[in-house]
Amino acid sequence: MTIQIEVHETGGPGVMKVADRDVAAPAAGEAQIRQSAIGINFIDVYFRSGLYPAPQLPFTPGMEGAGEVIAIGEGVTHVAVGDRVAYAAAPVGAYAEMRNIAAERLVKIPEGVSDDQAAAMMLKGMTARYLLRVTHRVEPGQTILFHAAAGGVGLIAGQWAKHLGATVIGTAGSAEKIELAKANGYDHVINYNTEDFVERVAELTVGKGCDAVYDSVGKDTFPGSLDCLKPLGMWASFGQSSGPLPEINLAILAQKGSLFATRPTLFNYVATREALEETANDLFNVVASGAVNIAINQTYDLSDVVQAHEDLEGRKTSGCSLLRP
Repeated sequence: MTIQIEVHETGGPGVMKVADRDVAAPAAGEAQIRQSAIGINFIDVYFRSGLYPAPQLPFTPGMEGAGEVIAIGEGVTHVAVGDRVAYAAAPVGAYAEMRNIAAERLVKIPEGVSDDQAAAMMLKGMTARYLLRVTHRVEPGQTILFHAAAGGVGLIAGQWAKHLGATVIGTAGSAEKIELAKANGYDHVINYNTEDFVERVAELTVGKGCDAVYDSVGKDTFPGSLDCLKPLGMWASFGQSSGPLPEINLAILAQKGSLFATRPTLFNYVATREALEETANDLFNVVASGAVNIAINQTYDLSDVVQAHEDLEGRKTSGCSLLRP
């Protein structure tokens, strides 16, 4: 038997219920993991609320975790019983003590990286990696704007972008979060509750604008994010924590400087085994080197998942949050 969280109907945090279930033996191509830590992400809220359609009802939320392989199915060769492994961008199902998962989506956790770090950073850290190294490749001397600077992705991205030689501007919603962001690579942090971030970016860049804007906020930062870009700049809209974007007429990109725009998702950037390993290894290396620290600022028991989601949606969290099975 294993404890897992189930959603039988979409809605608010209270729709998540604790259940005891049997776990079948892993099928061909699968590994069974006893999880030591589970990451919490805003995309979990999207699935729980119904904003994103779940594969089926009922379902167990969660997309990242870490633990030990305790059994493998037929044909599995690249992980073995006893390996420490982590995953992200897998189908929902992480909010559980034990689970079966396609072994091809697992990566081994190297020495120098803890299970907690791996569980907290796989989805957020690999998101930061594709945004900064592929979607728009950050180079020394560039200036970028990263919204939600004190969030899980934001704190990783701030450190990584600074490590890459960029000038890093962020936005946050409180004095405490501003100080946290400044301690994690950001050169300048704008309080979006008391300042006009478009005006402040113009001041900070002496009217030149940014090479790229990374935006997980959505409705509240549009179209202001476009006004923070220099001509030919990149707007990467990778989330919508404040609500969905309105319908967009692409002519606005021409009007504001022949801008580039993309709505990327991690799943496409790690769709192949080769891409997954390259992305994860870059993340592991930058963390193991000390260039990027993974801030785990909230930990909850698995049974307290409702409180965890209430805190996340209420913007009471910073950095990464974990569930402890």
